[in-house]
Amino acid sequence: MGRAFEYRKERKLKRWGAMAKAFTRIGREIAISVKEGGANPDTNARLRAAIQNSKAANMPKDRVDSAIKKASSKEEKAYEEVSYEGYGPHGVAIVIDTQTDNPTRTVANMRLIFKKTGSDLGNSGSVEYMFKKKAVFKFAKGALNPEELEFELIDAGLSELQVEDDLLIAYCDFFDFGRLSKALEEKGIELTESTYEKIPDFFKEGLTDEQAEDVIKMIDKLEEDDDVSHVFHNMK
Repeated sequence: MGRAFEYRKERKLKRWGAMAKAFTRIGREIAISVKEGGANPDTNARLRAAIQNSKAANMPKDRVDSAIKKASSKEEKAYEEVSYEGYGPHGVAIVIDTQTDNPTRTVANMRLIFKKTGSDLGNSGSVEYMFKKKAVFKFAKGALNPEELEFELIDAGLSELQVEDDLLIAYCDFFDFGRLSKALEEKGIELTESTYEKIPDFFKEGLTDEQAEDVIKMIDKLEEDDDVSHVFHNMK
């Protein structure tokens, strides 16, 4: 059928693979949210955020409902949130957040990836102290006035409001997640995504293109693992 067909097929398979992975991760986030705060999104801000993210990812509603119902069962396995950290190629600090039902399997996978890249998986606290955890909310700019909105949200914990084309991105300290989320809801703002980032205090600079590629390859490998939810680093 020719190279063009094969290329389109490969791209489609990659999109399907990425979608399946996104659904798996959102499903785990729903499971953790329900176990943590119950199955009612009206009283569970974390579950509410997971449902918002499922909509942004075009996750079918019946699959979301099924995940909530399944997580509500006492027999359903619980997922743990475990962070791993260390230095990747060329001294780049890396933090990996996971959601796993088998930490023994997960740590073995993380250790293997670090080993294959000539890197070292560190002890807890070895590099994460270099990062600050921030809640992140993304939503359409629409008719909103960013300057006015920024002023109105300061009392809800807003630390920064960025404008990227037609998108607004609001940041706050992670412990203010609930306050800012509620303030945005009260303003009738529909979020396209709510998540968090771990932002480094300083960056590793001076890497060559080849060295940067080494780091990117390792990050890609980490993100392929089903247990991994987020990967953060301090590469410039």
